[in-house]
Amino acid sequence: MTKTIELIFDFVSPNAYLVWQPLRELAARQGAQIKITPAFLGGMHKLTGNAPPFIRDAEVKGKNEYANLEMNRFIAKHGLTRFRMNAKFPFNPVNLLRMLIALDGDNQIRFIEALVTAIWEDGLDVSDAGAVAAVLTAAGFDAEALAAKTQDPVIKQALIDNTEQAVARGTFGIPTFYVGTEMFFGKERLEQIEAMLAGG
Repeated sequence: MTKTIELIFDFVSPNAYLVWQPLRELAARQGAQIKITPAFLGGMHKLTGNAPPFIRDAEVKGKNEYANLEMNRFIAKHGLTRFRMNAKFPFNPVNLLRMLIALDGDNQIRFIEALVTAIWEDGLDVSDAGAVAAVLTAAGFDAEALAAKTQDPVIKQALIDNTEQAVARGTFGIPTFYVGTEMFFGKERLEQIEAMLAGG
């Protein structure tokens, strides 16, 4: 039976970028497949009462500073030195998520690979449709067809459903992972996920 790591994913989370390559490496080591579930983090926050840490913890002395320290440790550990905070953060990822839903399997993986690099290394402005289309075309996608899919009512509803269902399962932030029914939150849980897969 194939091992599966389900990733609840949204492009707007810098931690989704940071965890992406280490997760792919983990999956390769463990012979596991990654199942992508696109979900809208902004909608998730509304449904759960959660908020981005930099906002939620702004009044807690030292907490955001420590979170930044841990992020830099993670970057150093995994060699993610090309990471740059996107100048447009926080941006609206909804159209990218709808495009992602319109794809499946390996195409979802390729789509994420192209976009997380462009957004979090090269500073892509996701509100610039032409710039997004150029990145997608370079990665071998039909950018015009994917853009059209963002207006498909079925795909729009799928993103809403994914977000609501993720929250119903206990998800409150990005990245969240599921291995079977076990939930793991945050990029710092990769070692726990790998231990579970190795023991299974």
